[in-house]
Amino acid sequence: MSEQPERMASVFELPPLPYDLADLEPTLSARTLAVHHGKHHARYVDTLNRLLAEENFPAHSLEEIIAIARASETTALFNNAAQAWNHAFFWESMAKARSAPSGPLAEAIQAHFGSTAALAEAFIAAGAGHFGSGWVWLIARHGTLEVVSTHDAATPFLEEGSTPLLTCDVWEHAYYLDYQQDRPNWLKSWWEELANWSFAAQQFEASRNRSPGWHYPLPITG
Repeated sequence: MSEQPERMASVFELPPLPYDLADLEPTLSARTLAVHHGKHHARYVDTLNRLLAEENFPAHSLEEIIAIARASETTALFNNAAQAWNHAFFWESMAKARSAPSGPLAEAIQAHFGSTAALAEAFIAAGAGHFGSGWVWLIARHGTLEVVSTHDAATPFLEEGSTPLLTCDVWEHAYYLDYQQDRPNWLKSWWEELANWSFAAQQFEASRNRSPGWHYPLPITG
């Protein structure tokens, strides 16, 4: 009997934050960021790696693993893989320097929402009105901009023609230490002070060019 070739396991790392822990204060405290990144996000990555090892899962990008897990209804793998991805995208969606939309993205916002203020209102309302845990996103889809919310680990990049531009985490652990139950104030503060419009512009350009845009760091294989 011929031996089956040994599969190369995927081992994903917790991506470092693109800023120091205190850089987002006072909007987001170093304490919240340390717990959210160093414990919550790290746990998803650790669990993801354990599940991949138990399943002897072949090496793939995280985006491929998420798609395979959803198609096969492998719930635990999907939840941890997608949450690892969503959180890493969330860190990129924030910047320590306040900014505003510009260039083609600003033009698209004007065309689809009427103004940046109208987009802000729609984004904050979608996040504040989202029942339970999840995410609120600004996405580009088939040439238009949309605000959508997703439950739990669901992520819009899986939908054909959809490119996430920004996301804000509306799970309570993302803001409770700083804002208690005041999710609307968290969203308003996040939008006004932390939204990374440079990153959103890069993602928008990727959507216009029909290229993948941001991706989770590739795994170590061995």
